Amino acid sequence: MATVVRYPSLKTDRLVLRGFIPEDAPRVQALAGNRAVAATTALIPHPYPDGEAERWIETHNKEYGEGRSVTFAVTLRGSGELIGACSLTLCGRHKRAEIGFWIGEPYWGFGYATEAARAVIAFGFARGLNRIFAEHYHVNPASGRVLQKAGMTHEGTNRQHMIKWGKPMDCEVYGILASEWKCGS
Repeated sequence: MATVVRYPSLKTDRLVLRGFIPEDAPRVQALAGNRAVAATTALIPHPYPDGEAERWIETHNKEYGEGRSVTFAVTLRGSGELIGACSLTLCGRHKRAEIGFWIGEPYWGFGYATEAARAVIAFGFARGLNRIFAEHYHVNPASGRVLQKAGMTHEGTNRQHMIKWGKPMDCEVYGILASEWKCGS
C-alpha cells in the first residue's frame, strides 16, 4: 500500500500555495511554456513539450515525501487560478534550501512572486532551515528585486555559472539566514 503524502498549503493575503494536481498540467504548460518565462529559469524548456507538465507534477509528492523538495502551485486566493510555482530544494544535512519560482507573464509586476517567496521562506525557517539561498541570471534583474523584497541579501556573482540555450550566463546569488529572518520578518 502506497503512503499518502499530505502536502502543505500556505495562505497569504492574495495567494494560496498548494501542491500541484494533475489537472494543473495544461495551465503549467501554457504559462511555463511562454518563452519569456522559460528564458528566466534554469530548468524550464522551450518549446515546452507535451507531457512534460504531467511528468513534472508526478515527481512532487515523492520528492516531498523523501525530504528533497517542496514545490507549491501559486494560485490566486479569490479564484484559485494557477499563476506560477515556488519551491524549496532541500539539503537537510546542511539545513539549507534553494528557493526557486516562476510566475506566468500576465501576472508579472503585481508583487505575486515576492508574496509567494516570503511565504515559502517563512515555511522553510519554521521547519528548521538555517539558510535559504537563490540564484538568478544576471540578465534578469526583476528576479533580484523579488529576492531583495523577500528579505534576501545579494551575496555575489557566479560568473558564467550556467548555460542557457547554449550561452554562458552569470548568476547573481542571494541568501538569508534564519537569524536574519527572525529579526526582520
